[in-house]
Amino acid sequence: MDRLRIATAWFGGCAGCHMSFLDLDEFLIELAGKADLVFSPVIDVKEYPENVDVCLVEGAICNHDNLELLHRIRKRTKVLVSFGDCAVTGNVPAIRNQLGPRNVENVLQCAYIDNAQDNPRLPRSEGIVPELLERVRPVHEIVPVEVFLPGCPPSAGKIKELLERVLAGLPPRVDGDEPRFG
Repeated sequence: MDRLRIATAWFGGCAGCHMSFLDLDEFLIELAGKADLVFSPVIDVKEYPENVDVCLVEGAICNHDNLELLHRIRKRTKVLVSFGDCAVTGNVPAIRNQLGPRNVENVLQCAYIDNAQDNPRLPRSEGIVPELLERVRPVHEIVPVEVFLPGCPPSAGKIKELLERVLAGLPPRVDGDEPRFG
């Protein structure tokens, strides 16, 4: 059997899910013996590769850069895991949705003008701040997701359970953690 190709991605969130991933401790050494981490914020790979077996996506989709990368990930990945509450429900990043239809302008005004200590102005140079989406959205509202791994953050034990199933060739899932919407 070929080595499993695993990726992780970090969108709008706090990186707590990736911290929980790193809390796998000794299991990371075992995982490295059976799989390759081909894309992640914890390694220096700039372009999402082809033929990824499993990708754990942390964070809500907040801007056009997130949206573009998520579509690339979905196209190139067999099993997509909505990794943590921000990816599953939008969670804290989606609070800005409550600001209404002008939330993008309100967020930028608050961050770069109202709360600026020096030189209050909106960033205008290309590539400085990715263009915000009108609404922050959970991953499954944009692309199909095979597995929901809720938690803020999910425990290292639940992440390990999922990865052990995948390594064993079993259907990817986590017992007892189906998200409840609404």
